[in-house]
Amino acid sequence: MKKERKKRLRHIAERRRERQERRAAAEIVGTLTVAAAGYGFVRQEDGGDDIFIPAPMVNDAIDGDVVKVEILPPRVSVPGDAERGPAGRVIEVLERKRDVFVGELLENNRIRPLNTRLPDEIFLHGSRHGAQKGDWVKFRLDDAGDGVWRGEIESSLGRAGVLAADLDAVMAEFHIPARYTAEEDLAAQQIVPREISRVDRRDLFVVTIDPADAKDFDDALSVVPNENPDLVTIGVHISDVAAYIAPKSDFDQAAAMRGFSCYLPGRTLPMLPPALTKKISLQAGQESFAHTVFLDVDRATGEIVASRREHSLIRVAWRLDYPTVQKFADENVSPAEWDDALRDALKILLETTRKMRSFRAHKEAFIELPLPEIRILCSEGENKILGLEKKLSAESEQLIEECMLAANSAVGNELIERGIAGIFRIHPEPEEEKALEFSDLMKEGFQLSCGDITERTNCNHFISRLPDDPRREVILSALLRSLPRASYAAEASIHFALGKLRYSHFTSPIRRYPDLAVHQQLWNFDSKMRLRNHHSLEKVAEKASELEENNDNAYYAASDRLKLRYLEEKLEAGEDMLFDGVIARVLSGGLQVDIAELGIYGFVPLGQLGGSFDRGKAGLRETHGLRSYCCGDTIKVRLAQIDFDRNSAVFVPAGR
Repeated sequence: MKKERKKRLRHIAERRRERQERRAAAEIVGTLTVAAAGYGFVRQEDGGDDIFIPAPMVNDAIDGDVVKVEILPPRVSVPGDAERGPAGRVIEVLERKRDVFVGELLENNRIRPLNTRLPDEIFLHGSRHGAQKGDWVKFRLDDAGDGVWRGEIESSLGRAGVLAADLDAVMAEFHIPARYTAEEDLAAQQIVPREISRVDRRDLFVVTIDPADAKDFDDALSVVPNENPDLVTIGVHISDVAAYIAPKSDFDQAAAMRGFSCYLPGRTLPMLPPALTKKISLQAGQESFAHTVFLDVDRATGEIVASRREHSLIRVAWRLDYPTVQKFADENVSPAEWDDALRDALKILLETTRKMRSFRAHKEAFIELPLPEIRILCSEGENKILGLEKKLSAESEQLIEECMLAANSAVGNELIERGIAGIFRIHPEPEEEKALEFSDLMKEGFQLSCGDITERTNCNHFISRLPDDPRREVILSALLRSLPRASYAAEASIHFALGKLRYSHFTSPIRRYPDLAVHQQLWNFDSKMRLRNHHSLEKVAEKASELEENNDNAYYAASDRLKLRYLEEKLEAGEDMLFDGVIARVLSGGLQVDIAELGIYGFVPLGQLGGSFDRGKAGLRETHGLRSYCCGDTIKVRLAQIDFDRNSAVFVPAGR
């Protein structure tokens, strides 16, 4: 432990020296990412720490620009500022990555961009091209120059507030490819699968377990007899998509361009043509080509002691869904049509995956953030927002997750052991600056000590000690935001959250292109065909990481926008919208409040609190009274208005 500590201290000292050297550099070039709050970060072209750009220092740059940055000296008046990452100001925009955006046309020839990372208002010049106030428009952005942002409308995309038009606007803003055409769908349906040596596994008892409304089925499970009574063998069967999608084929290129299936509220845009997806899905009652990983698991400990892989022919016996399997896990209650073979197989799967999860928790110390997802439910055909759904991970989903994690790890290990170039899922440790920022928030806002969250064991210890009250979700959300994004790479590295070092993605080739690329590599290896090299797959990994982040941003933009539309409809209908919230941050202009029931952050303006307040480290305290507002405090609030200009819901204290 002492050696590790000394090593870590040396690393921190080296990082500190590097930061100081970078501060001494006059100018740096990199790509700017702007947050919704206006500040940004510049990722340096030659590597190194990201450079923080305060909102006033962003100047005329916008999200995605390649910029030249001047490093700012440490602020002497701010304790510890020299130890933080470098800060700077944009002095020149070298390259605009894009200049066409989407926004809503307002009165007085103004456009409100859909992308919250752009300036709040764009002033229209030139023709409207038939667009009316309240329409979504595609516009070309001109350089600000004099500090005023201007744009010229290129086309109208439909009426804001109409569900289909809202989703069209999101797709246009984030460049999400359109659905496959009927002609493409028909052509994909005619694909004849390639041949490869297969093992006939139709004698295995195979089931799929998916959401009740699932459309594609790329994974299935079986319990396989094992001669050793101390072991249980689980078969993880994945749709053998590489049999239908050969490298460099038309639909391979189309899938690579999309990168992933895109799931917007009320609209699904599959990576592969729907007719082909249906054809290659592991449908119950049908024979299917699969790419199978067998896992030998120690019955007593849950340790995976061996694995092997093969191309197989299977027949799925049952299609199951999460709610039904969960009821069986909780209450041992099953539908009347279930037979003993199914019940026995599920009991073995549940018992085994519980042991696997326990073993993994002990050995790998994975980080678990049990945060619910609040989904907005929509019906595009009816142009209707149906409501909200709270989704928590249940044991039926963890059963599948454990098997998929194990199969992905087995494939990642095989790629390395056999020297096959592949694509790996990586997740770096938290950056020291982010960890320090989170630590400060916990200490000053919540009066909690989190320790060094760059160490996974410390992170888990902190999570285990969190209060079991409404503050818990707020803290877990803040912790999640302090972690870096997972991404893809052609070189295996740490996956911090999972505690793994050799981890690939293999189990979702229907909806993730990196998985399909790995399937194609293994197909070529098994067929003794030419493999793609490391350099080629590094490009695939980099592009996939970009596309994944873009898809996520599109989903969040659509979800946030439609949640606000949903709340606006409720207000217009005269409903009194009361909610319990937790103060997440105390800002100069008011309170940021986590509304768990809605899955959003709301804003309570300072003026709505009544009276005058002094702001300190702990929060707001009434100047001549007893009231105070601090991070972690619960507060009952009433929805007052929807501020689409700031893409937020405005609340007032329930008593006002």
